[in-house]
Amino acid sequence: MNDEIIQNNLDYTLFSWSKQGGLNPINASYSEGSYIYDRDGKRYLDFSSQLMNVNIGHGNQRITEAVAKQMKEVSYVYPGMATDVRGRLGKKLAEITPGNLTKTFFTLGGAEAIENAIKLARMYTGRHKIITHYRAYHGATYGAITASGDPRRFPVDSQAMPNVVHVENPYAYRCPWNSTSIEECGKLALDHLDRVIQFENPDSVAAILFEGESGSSGCIKYPPMYLKHVRELCDKYGILLIDDEVMSGFGRTGKMFGIDHHDTTPDIMCLAKGLTSGYLPLGGVVVTDKIAEHFNSNPMTIGLTYSAHPTLCAAALENLKIIEEENLVDRAAEMGLYIEEEVEKLKKKHKSIGDFRNTGLLGCIELVKDRKTKEPITPWNAKTEDMTVTNLMASKIRELGMFTFVRWNWIFVAPPLNISKIEVDEGLKIISEAISIADKYCN
Repeated sequence: MNDEIIQNNLDYTLFSWSKQGGLNPINASYSEGSYIYDRDGKRYLDFSSQLMNVNIGHGNQRITEAVAKQMKEVSYVYPGMATDVRGRLGKKLAEITPGNLTKTFFTLGGAEAIENAIKLARMYTGRHKIITHYRAYHGATYGAITASGDPRRFPVDSQAMPNVVHVENPYAYRCPWNSTSIEECGKLALDHLDRVIQFENPDSVAAILFEGESGSSGCIKYPPMYLKHVRELCDKYGILLIDDEVMSGFGRTGKMFGIDHHDTTPDIMCLAKGLTSGYLPLGGVVVTDKIAEHFNSNPMTIGLTYSAHPTLCAAALENLKIIEEENLVDRAAEMGLYIEEEVEKLKKKHKSIGDFRNTGLLGCIELVKDRKTKEPITPWNAKTEDMTVTNLMASKIRELGMFTFVRWNWIFVAPPLNISKIEVDEGLKIISEAISIADKYCN
């Protein structure tokens, strides 16, 4: 039976971001809390909330019950109809999002949220250019992957969405301007952003699209006041600020949204992942009252067959109740501090740990061959022949019974928000064993 399941998957389905030959996927049987179990009974600690989205942990049957109840009432209607659950979810999002963000257009995931946010920004402003960071990922559809600076866009560059301009991140550990502090790096990054806006003609720029907190591009920490000053630049030039909270939203960073750490309100916020904790696919684009009012008298020409799908909205509403009732936002902040303390201990043990960047439960260990030169243990966007150390670490982590995101010289630490200290200790012990492999390659 196990072999048949694996073979059916390999023979009749395609797997993301992979050469299809030689795959050996985990044969998932069931999941509960912070663990996934395969069909041989082996347990895997989920230390990256799968793809940083299972915020409430696995197997919470409250979601099942909420979805079943909704499907007995109305499982689907076209997006032009009103439903009780749609209105209640929209109202809830207006209550928990910052500032004057008030109305939500619902999508089926993060990439669709980004696509529609860009469309709305262009319609609202009458401008066309979008400015984004190089070290960022916003999704895999054509517009979202173009907006991403991530090298996963390279294979489709020839079909890229036009009028996207990338700028450098304030990446203090590897500052492009060789700054001596995160504050100085932030100031130089803001100067760079301002220059690019002027070079590109401010009157042509519709929006700046940044993540609320950096995710799969290395959890790069924003310098203090960076986003607040980006907001000021936007206001100066009449540019909209789009905040991508797809990964950093719903408690992941120890606040409800990543941007809440920065005392800033965007014009548009993109949501997904933690909105339902991945139990069902749902995303959203939340806009300010000012933007919403614009479309009272101007056509909003965007639409999706499954927008505001009542079954998905029911999953999201129950998920938000769980996050609040179990105090998972504060829990993420508390456990994040504990992880930071424990990784500091690992730094003394492992000479390959160059940096650890973390906000709540969204963190990344960066591994280097030499702490002085900061030469990465695996190069950024490494070719297959340069991936030896990364592949060895990933194999060791899987062998020891853990699933997490390992990419180039980064190991991600982003477990479910309700993880226990015992489970954190288990995960960091496994990561320590994997990092011991990298230590052997240090200079």
